[in-house]
Amino acid sequence: MTAIAEATGQPSEAVRTFLDSRYGRHFADDVHNALYDGHALPDAIAAATKKWMGWKIGRRNSRDYGIPSHLPYLTGFVIHCEIVEEELVA
Repeated sequence: MTAIAEATGQPSEAVRTFLDSRYGRHFADDVHNALYDGHALPDAIAAATKKWMGWKIGRRNSRDYGIPSHLPYLTGFVIHCEIVEEELVA
């Protein structure tokens, strides 16, 4: 959680919500793939974080989810999951 929070600048509660979402499952798949490739867990998390931070939100995700385009993918979906969670609680 720390690696994602540091990369995105988002609080740990938002990261936890992201990791519990379907998007977090996809992120976990990338961590798992790095583990399978022989990386240690901290390196696998760092690799997945770097990969997701390198991707940018495109027009379709921006339109579908209201995330500003060109925002790093990881940052965008951490924030998106936090907003959705807050809306469900309200």
